[in-house]
Amino acid sequence: QLQLVESGGGLVHVGGSLRLSCTASGFIFRLYAMSWYRQVPGKERELAARVSSAGGSTNYADSVKGRFTISRDNAKNTVYLQMNSLKPEDTAVYYCYARGDMSRREYWGQGTQVTVSS
Repeated sequence: QLQLVESGGGLVHVGGSLRLSCTASGFIFRLYAMSWYRQVPGKERELAARVSSAGGSTNYADSVKGRFTISRDNAKNTVYLQMNSLKPEDTAVYYCYARGDMSRREYWGQGTQVTVSS
């Protein structure tokens, strides 16, 4: 059964840290680039960070550069997002996203809420 299951969201104070995890099943994880998107009500979903299928290349939104780190463990079928120095504007639902390098198939997780209180 194909699944992307996120965890690690929650409530944190400004300046705090959280680590999100997304564990995949039902497809060949190592053949998929993985990303974290985030969405605030009333706004479009935006890319926060992306990591290539082998993990050698990463990309970040300007708004999170230097504070967030995306990584993956292909042996565990899991992608992580380490979020440091959190700001109120980081409050959003964070979604895990997979896109096949060759197949171009796309999968989304159900989302996890991150709330940063000031």
